[in-house]
Amino acid sequence: MQRCISLAKQGEGRVAPNPMVGCVIVHNNKIIGEGFHQNYGEAHAEVNAINSVQDKELLEKSTLYVNLEPCAHYGKTPPCSDLIVEKKIPQVIIGTTDPYAKVAGKGIEKMKKAGIDVKVGVCIDQCLELNRRFFTFHEKKRPYIILKWAQTADGFVDADRQTNEFGQPTWITNEMARIAVHKQRATEEAIFIGTNTALKDNPSLTLRDWHGKQPLRIVADYYHRLPGNLTVFDQSAPSSIVTHKPYPDKRPVNYIMAEKPGNVLKRLLNNLYQNDILSVIVEGGPKMLQSFINQDLWDEAHVYTGQVCFHSGVKAPEFNASPVYFDRFFNSDLKVFRRK
Repeated sequence: MQRCISLAKQGEGRVAPNPMVGCVIVHNNKIIGEGFHQNYGEAHAEVNAINSVQDKELLEKSTLYVNLEPCAHYGKTPPCSDLIVEKKIPQVIIGTTDPYAKVAGKGIEKMKKAGIDVKVGVCIDQCLELNRRFFTFHEKKRPYIILKWAQTADGFVDADRQTNEFGQPTWITNEMARIAVHKQRATEEAIFIGTNTALKDNPSLTLRDWHGKQPLRIVADYYHRLPGNLTVFDQSAPSSIVTHKPYPDKRPVNYIMAEKPGNVLKRLLNNLYQNDILSVIVEGGPKMLQSFINQDLWDEAHVYTGQVCFHSGVKAPEFNASPVYFDRFFNSDLKVFRRK
């Protein structure tokens, strides 16, 4: 199962909204086949593992290990549980059941009815951790939400730039930390910022220091304050605008309609859920970040801290959580928090 998890991680950033899955086939305590889900819409881990076995006759005497329940429905590919039954694999060891309603125990039931010995719950905590985005998406009916900000050693996220000319963004962390941010972006499906962040920093919200699929750029602009020459409108990556009506001038964006008053954040998250966006990074200003925190609409917080001090300016968000992970990039630190 540990090998399954290791294989599954190789699909990170390429299989969403599907889960990361790895599969290993063992005969007489020897691995004879393995595979993982490599790209969305392509063959699943079980198919790749079975196809990798040179002597197919051994399948009828082997055990198949997989970190997530084999699917039982027709989607982009046929059901993996049907293939396992067809190949007469006598034993299947599963990390966790699948929370997706079209699977949710149906794959296990199908294999058991065919006489396969099925065991579930091996390395379950590690399997749940691996696909925490996928489980959150299906159980809470919203994307997995990661809050991200950088703050100074004395707790500020920005200098006071409340003027007509905002000037250049004030860098708090170093280049290595920024590379880590771009690596994280390559893992997630979307990035969300507010109007003020777009106006003050004019960020590109793209991958420049890492490789991978460009995340969807989402910007809140309820009152059409954003000029059309901002980088988020440059078509270098897909963009969506959260607003109450389309711009009067034609812009290359999709719209997420959210009337005020009302719970705009929940409407946004419901839209992302309906569009199969598995995870979103919130990189907005402290007001937006605090809104997510206050409404308990977050799962992780990635807080980067530099050694510089501003002594005054815009204070960092406040929340109550303990770090679960720590990393250091020379003179910049990263702490990852999980919501209780």
